[in-house]
Amino acid sequence: MLTKYLFYFFSILAIFASVMVLMSKKPIHSVLYLTLAFLAIAGHFILLNAQFIAIVNVIVYAGAIMVLFLFTVMLLNLNIAIEHQKSNLIKITAVIAAGLLFVTITGATKKLDIVYNHNQVVTQIGMVKNLGKILFSDFRLPFEVSGILFLSAMVGTVMLGKKTGD
Repeated sequence: MLTKYLFYFFSILAIFASVMVLMSKKPIHSVLYLTLAFLAIAGHFILLNAQFIAIVNVIVYAGAIMVLFLFTVMLLNLNIAIEHQKSNLIKITAVIAAGLLFVTITGATKKLDIVYNHNQVVTQIGMVKNLGKILFSDFRLPFEVSGILFLSAMVGTVMLGKKTGD
């Protein structure tokens, strides 16, 4: 019963924080609300019994990436920038697009049939041991490809950062 209320709490918190990211006038506040949204999503991962993914989410997204965002916003000093006024046509188009997206999501979820699987192995998928077994067996190729992608990104970063006169 408590899980149900925690789910609703984290969901409302994530939606509120996400809306406030878009509605905030100051960029620093938007970054802080985005951090709050990441923490709410980490709460959902804990409710799904995926503690490892929740901790990685907090460390990587709510920690490291948000610090980079904060430094970037502070260095750019976006509070001074003047926001250009948008025409009424763009505002009306945005409202129509948001309405169509809402109708599409509502129609898709009405046909959704949720099946609960109470298999103990499936419910323990977020634990580190089970995650490692599945990652290195069923998803071995995507894991290796992403490793090669990260390696090439690191080599590219070193090559771009290297001085041409050396």
